[in-house]
Amino acid sequence: MTSDPSKMPLDPETEQATLSQRFRNFLIVMVAIALSLVLFMGSRQHTQQPSLSALAQNSTPLEVALANQKPTLLEFYANWCTSCQAMADDIQDLEEQFSGQVNFVMLNVDNSKWLPEILKYDVDGIPHFVFMDAEGKAIASTIGQQPRQILADSLGALVAEGTVATSPTIGKTSLFQAAVKGNQDDPRSHGGMPAL
Repeated sequence: MTSDPSKMPLDPETEQATLSQRFRNFLIVMVAIALSLVLFMGSRQHTQQPSLSALAQNSTPLEVALANQKPTLLEFYANWCTSCQAMADDIQDLEEQFSGQVNFVMLNVDNSKWLPEILKYDVDGIPHFVFMDAEGKAIASTIGQQPRQILADSLGALVAEGTVATSPTIGKTSLFQAAVKGNQDDPRSHGGMPAL
């Protein structure tokens, strides 16, 4: 009868050491899996920019902003606007930074409901930002993609002093032309789409 050493019973000390080593290896594998998941989920969250539609959905309605006695940043945007998309992350960060102090209102220029506001604020490029004091009076505007720090400084001054610290600037914009009913000057407009 040949005896197979792998089938022979282990002494209690060796068996305990083997179980302990297996348990340690199991814990190491579980920790490695958990860390991998955390890193993967963290990198996914960091690279996903907020969508303009989601920001708009969570923004303060214009009617509320004009009545609640807080300063307001009014942004005219469109989902197709690359400059607007590029600023989405900064806008979300600013909303968090100035939460409860400033109304963030987003008006989609493709929605004809906002045509009176588009005309009132002479929107011809987007993003178009209008800074409003606590009474809802427009005190400054800026057009185009803006550095986050400039917007943050302007909002800080708006909250603290009721003014905007920086002079209006023009950054990278997406052209926009309001489609006014009855204005068929551009044959490419097809009755309401802005000509680009």
